[in-house]
Amino acid sequence: MKSELEQPKQQAGQEERGKQRIPAETDEAFAERLIEIRRHLHRHPELSGEERETTDAIRGWLEEEGVRIADEYSLRTGLVAEIGQGDGPVVALRADIDALPIQEETKLEFASQAAGKMHACGHDAHTAILIGAARLLKQREFGLPGKVRLLFQPSEEKATGARQVIQSGALSEVRAVFGLHNKPDLQVGTVGIREGALLAAADGFVVNVEGVGTHAAVPEAGIDPIVVASHIVTALQAIVSRNVGAQESAVISVTKIHSGTAWNVIPDQAILDGTVRTFDEKVRARIRERFNQVVAGVAAAYGTRATVRWIQGPPAVVNDASLASAAEQVAGEVGLNSVRPLPSPAGEDFSFYQKEVPGLFLFLGTSGPHEWHHPAFDLDERALPLGAHLLAALAEQALQNLQVQND
Repeated sequence: MKSELEQPKQQAGQEERGKQRIPAETDEAFAERLIEIRRHLHRHPELSGEERETTDAIRGWLEEEGVRIADEYSLRTGLVAEIGQGDGPVVALRADIDALPIQEETKLEFASQAAGKMHACGHDAHTAILIGAARLLKQREFGLPGKVRLLFQPSEEKATGARQVIQSGALSEVRAVFGLHNKPDLQVGTVGIREGALLAAADGFVVNVEGVGTHAAVPEAGIDPIVVASHIVTALQAIVSRNVGAQESAVISVTKIHSGTAWNVIPDQAILDGTVRTFDEKVRARIRERFNQVVAGVAAAYGTRATVRWIQGPPAVVNDASLASAAEQVAGEVGLNSVRPLPSPAGEDFSFYQKEVPGLFLFLGTSGPHEWHHPAFDLDERALPLGAHLLAALAEQALQNLQVQND
């Protein structure tokens, strides 16, 4: 999905953003290594909860760099590693590692070799970036005033992986957590930094409308659940326009309707599926309440009933203001141009970490030809070393700031 950008320090249009300076690559071999890692992962995508070979590969790459694998934080897939020594503060860097059930259509020479599976959201790039950050941090490990914990998280696409990491104890002692996501509509050399809400809470729903089946020629003998479901779909659209304030934001989308088995039979049920996206917990609760009222009320008006099953997803990604402010300075120091992106209605389970500790989630410009989850999704690999330098610098600065606070 495309998003407009607000420039905090300069008013620049899309054409101007395309002319932004890309920081000079200081280590060509480093960049080539990250590209190699990303392409290996891209060839061998694994779905949420199935990332066993991906985990083994990450383990091998980290061990090559001399990074300690923190197996005390046990995960079925994914892993935790740690850099640094002593009793100083701890900060965490996170990358997601899973792919999507999408048939790739890029025709790249390193395209997916697994039918129906693809890294169509750039998690292969995120993983390569974090491995790059690990390499940079390992090189200056003895100068770190604390520890950096690396979270290679599984199952982001199913919004279950962050909770697995938290349950493993990997956030123990962590004082701040950082993550990033590629952004196709931002140019390479740009990073999107925003305090407050950046990504939406992503909830789902299933509505089961009860009907009374009958012959299609005598509808008065039954209750047509398709008609009831259709009116529910229409009525739900008024929630955002009439129950959500003009300065607030929300999306309600019905994405699936299932009903009927034959052209001349009125069925006995209809099922609606969809999603709700919100940025504020109060709005989230208000919509859920009104949703249930609308569904029950419309069904009652047609002499039947409908039940709602609510699928609570991850909450909104809400960035810590002080971490966001500090990140703008860090981005400039590593040669990146900061912009302030508008919030995106996409969801991210990074938000579960932010419920535990202060966190910052960033958008890294990747000049992509297509949006996330497109079968021809790709990204500009020049962004990989930039992201690695950014994450490493964010972790190092956060440790220094926390050390000063402790002193």
